[in-house]
Amino acid sequence: MCGIVAAIATRDITPVLVEGLRRLEYRGYDSCGVALLHDGLLTRSRSTARVAELEAQISKAALGGPVGISHTRWATHGAPVTGNAHPHFSRNEVAVVHNGIIENYESIRSELKQAGYEFETETDTEVIAHLVHRLYRGDLAAAVRGAVARFKGAYAIAVMHKSEPQRLLGARNGSPLVVGLAEGENFLASDALALAGTTDQIMYLEDGDVVDIGIHHVQITTTAGAPVERTVHTVKIVAGGAELGPYQHYMQKEIFEQPRAVSDTIESVDAISPALFGEKAADVLAAIDSVLILACGTSYYAGLTAKVWIESIAGIATQVEIASEYRYRVSVPNARTLVIVISQSGETADTLSALKHAQALGMKHTLGIINVATSAMARQTALQFFTRAGVEIGVASTKAFTTQLVALFLLTLTLAKQRGRLDDEEEKKHIRALRHLPAALQAVLALEPQVIAWSQEFARKEHALFLGRGLHYPIALEGALKLKEISYIHAEAYPAGELKHGPLALVTSEMPVVTVAPNDALVEKLKSNVQEVRARGGELYVFADADTHIESAPGVHVIRLPEHYGALSPILHVVPLQLLAYHTAVARRTDVDKPRNLAKSVTVE
Repeated sequence: MCGIVAAIATRDITPVLVEGLRRLEYRGYDSCGVALLHDGLLTRSRSTARVAELEAQISKAALGGPVGISHTRWATHGAPVTGNAHPHFSRNEVAVVHNGIIENYESIRSELKQAGYEFETETDTEVIAHLVHRLYRGDLAAAVRGAVARFKGAYAIAVMHKSEPQRLLGARNGSPLVVGLAEGENFLASDALALAGTTDQIMYLEDGDVVDIGIHHVQITTTAGAPVERTVHTVKIVAGGAELGPYQHYMQKEIFEQPRAVSDTIESVDAISPALFGEKAADVLAAIDSVLILACGTSYYAGLTAKVWIESIAGIATQVEIASEYRYRVSVPNARTLVIVISQSGETADTLSALKHAQALGMKHTLGIINVATSAMARQTALQFFTRAGVEIGVASTKAFTTQLVALFLLTLTLAKQRGRLDDEEEKKHIRALRHLPAALQAVLALEPQVIAWSQEFARKEHALFLGRGLHYPIALEGALKLKEISYIHAEAYPAGELKHGPLALVTSEMPVVTVAPNDALVEKLKSNVQEVRARGGELYVFADADTHIESAPGVHVIRLPEHYGALSPILHVVPLQLLAYHTAVARRTDVDKPRNLAKSVTVE
């Protein structure tokens, strides 16, 4: 979502700020801006275009300085217009950038108006600037601590004051913020990736931290002012994954990186063992009698797939909840539940909050399926499995999803083995299948030309239905999500057996129906559902296995995957759905990597 980069140095740090924002573009944003402090003067440049345009504005205005804050904004409060873009000023003395949402901003805003402050924006962030200004008595750290003590909600902020040009303040609660350390200069950022090539010495702030940064010092305190220590990590920030290379879009690149991502994720897996999930995993996994999966969006669909695996293979009752709903309903906690949280970034606000809620209910057995080893979720779970998808830039997740599925399948086998439901021969068979998975994915990617042909038809449509059964219903959900989020075609997914309970009323020749049809135990039932669509004049697009006896015919279009892959079939069947969404979006000329209104890392509720 929103991105923060801030710096203090003895040199002009404008290039560092701009490059940092460029590295955070993948998160999604609708405006960007930079504020600089030089010779006691605050200057600012903001844009509703891309970072490249902001850079041109800064160059034209010859802005620069040794202290600065910068931001990419994804609009929450107030329209995405230049006036609402960060940084925000208060009386040309205080400058602030902010990620998150201040939930009680209206009452603070009313108070500040009564005190004579004039508001120029519709944002919740402007109250931060004015409140810090009002509380300032010559000590910026005291003013920031006093301000954040009053906030309700999530925030990561960077603040500077024209009267203290050798000082930069930051604070976080519920939204990520890191400190970068270097000789004679220091940095703040919402993501360590923003500092790639600048420093690899990183401190991760925790909720409630306030950091006071100078050229030669970094001091961290609580909101109350008590000093705290945070460990300095050497983080090898690999920016190479952010290079587009020969591909047209990052999403296309990341779809084709899936064989490598899966191979990297299973690289060290020679046998099924609790050790895959951490040193304490054997005891934790032996102590649980049920599973609760908490996730959002694509990760939620990975959880739905895992539910089928865990219940059918490991024999453990499994519940999957949308994280943003779970924490706000009354549930029945079970201390022997394994709570699994799934997140590409490890910073998803709703999932982190749901995790904390589950822990507060007494459920201490927790596991994170995460792609970022240094994330908040990694620090807040007892066990972790780190997928090795690498940097994922496209907003629509692809390789993160398939590696999540691999991790969840490994967990399923581990739970089954612990409970005597997986013998040696079955274990070897599953490991062989996992080892062959990258090659199988390559074979599916070779179907791209056939999918491109379909995409030309889909590009002319405005609605689509996706059908799946059993293990593949979540894959149908994921296919519909991909199509709607990047092509802006309205798409819904249903279990195929639900067609006659309502959705069949929507079927016409203008409503393409995509069917995920592996050759599994439900294929005959699925064929009956396919006939229901044909009888109503629907146009079918079927992704079938090589030995699924569904033939092409007028109104029935079939693409055959090279082989049926048993329990791992969902990992193969999602790939052509990703390609269909991608090429349909390309045909419709949408912004594939940065779809409208969406953000990569959702760090607000």
